[in-house]
Amino acid sequence: MPGVWRHSPIIMIILLSLVSLDTRYAAWPRGSVRTAPKAVPSKCDRSKFKLILDVGHTADAPGARSARNIPEFDFNLRLAKRIEDKLKSEGFAQTSLLVTEGPKRPSLFKRATAINNSGADLVLSIHHDSVPDSFLEEWEFEGTKSHFSDRFSGYSLFVSHDNPKFWTSLRFARLLGNRMKAQGLQYARQYALALMGRYRRKLLDKKVGVYRYDQLVVLMRTRVPAVLLEAGSIINRDEELAMASTERQDMIGAAVVGAVKEFCASR
Repeated sequence: MPGVWRHSPIIMIILLSLVSLDTRYAAWPRGSVRTAPKAVPSKCDRSKFKLILDVGHTADAPGARSARNIPEFDFNLRLAKRIEDKLKSEGFAQTSLLVTEGPKRPSLFKRATAINNSGADLVLSIHHDSVPDSFLEEWEFEGTKSHFSDRFSGYSLFVSHDNPKFWTSLRFARLLGNRMKAQGLQYARQYALALMGRYRRKLLDKKVGVYRYDQLVVLMRTRVPAVLLEAGSIINRDEELAMASTERQDMIGAAVVGAVKEFCASR
């Protein structure tokens, strides 16, 4: 025993520690569960987040024609309206469509001016894709000669390095690309190929199809984060039918809503 009590100061410290520990646990009622820490409120106020859906082209300059002779502008407007409805139903009340009139070139600068004066937090320009003329083939649809190319399909996302919010634009483009991919949609890979000639673009994200396109007026002339979405190829006969369906439009709409939620919450 004398050998034990020689270390009595150490034993006393241990005993006091155990008493202290027991007292701390005694403060918690038996069977009680500690509540989780309160969640940090999201920085995203959906009711105040201002998103502009830019409807590509105009009724006067309708863009590409589909394999069945439908103007691209019609596809753009229909999809943009569907996306707008979905965003508003999720609380993004200040989502609005931007539709301009007149010839192509002047309308582009009108868009940029309207966007810069709007106080928007984000711009998504809605388009549908075609191909260079050299890839077109002739066919007849309902008695009318038309053109098609079934060679390429898929969506594409474009950002401009000349936009002062380039990195933020790229971040949203990646979020949207990830959401499109999660919907099972594939991106158009041809823009990275030499065969595209002057239409070739630098691929910034090979996983989700984000390309760099500096000269697009609606991207480079705006002072807010801006991304252009080519939703799919309407010159491809099968994909044109898909793009006209509510099912495909809802898939794209869901992807946009998910990406906007993430973007807004992470600002």
